[in-house]
Amino acid sequence: MSLQDLDLKQLEAFAAVIAAGSVTAAARTLNRSQPVVSRLIQELEQTLGYPLFLRNGPRIHPTEEALQLHQYVQKALLSLQQIRLRAQEIGQQQHRPLSIVATPALAAGLLPQALSTLGLQNKVQILSESAEQTAHAVITGEAEVGLCSLPLEHHAVQLHWIGQSRCVVALPQDDPLARQQQVALASLAGRRLIAPWHPQRLRGRFAKALKKLKTPPHETIETNSSANILACVRAGLGVAILEPVTAWGMPLEGVAIRALDEDIPYFFGVITPQGRQLSAAAQALIDALETAASELLPFFQKFAASEHPRIMRLINQD
Repeated sequence: MSLQDLDLKQLEAFAAVIAAGSVTAAARTLNRSQPVVSRLIQELEQTLGYPLFLRNGPRIHPTEEALQLHQYVQKALLSLQQIRLRAQEIGQQQHRPLSIVATPALAAGLLPQALSTLGLQNKVQILSESAEQTAHAVITGEAEVGLCSLPLEHHAVQLHWIGQSRCVVALPQDDPLARQQQVALASLAGRRLIAPWHPQRLRGRFAKALKKLKTPPHETIETNSSANILACVRAGLGVAILEPVTAWGMPLEGVAIRALDEDIPYFFGVITPQGRQLSAAAQALIDALETAASELLPFFQKFAASEHPRIMRLINQD
């Protein structure tokens, strides 16, 4: 199979069937007849050399190969759609959209507050990705501005500034510890803990701090989402040590956020593609993010990009 064998209409039909759940529904979405969509799927299967759907009468189910392929096809089709939109905007001399990518915590907890202070004329696009995918989106130029936790050292990105704040404790509102303004790390000994799953980032700093406890918390749930952590805490499933952006930027009713007596730092930075001239909207956003962070996050500190090596040594030290 060569790249020339892949037909765009076939890929669109494939993605539509996955999304709609049936050939009939996909045909309505694409404004095509059902036989045409069926033929496009069959032709794609012949080109690939393996089945994409298991057929049981009128019902079809995607194969494991189809589910693996779909994530790449979906991204490619979205990229093509973006090309169409950008080409149209260029032709009509419209403002270039302000494209932003951020980790979920920063996208939901900090970014909206910064955007609210700008009199934006541009269309804004916000992508929420993992830390690794956030950096990748900036490196490839998919996004003009990125917000991500450290590390952020890469030759293809420009780091504008680094922010630091302190992690907090999230407790059920009726937890006895919620009566205190500051919670001692030792008071979490033996408690059920809701923890972030990524061992190479903030989770590692939590683990170092908890090693000091003779009876460490019992980790009951791991998740890659701070919003999930807050929801689990509200449900009474445990307590959590949490990064401060979600804690202060997305407060959840029924959850008490309290300061921690142990300083567990949370570091994040603002990046743009190296060598790319920034739009006025992007530069204004970079400045607004600093203001929003200083207003939202207790103990916020800003560091120059040149401080990145020193901060990474601090993070990685035993």
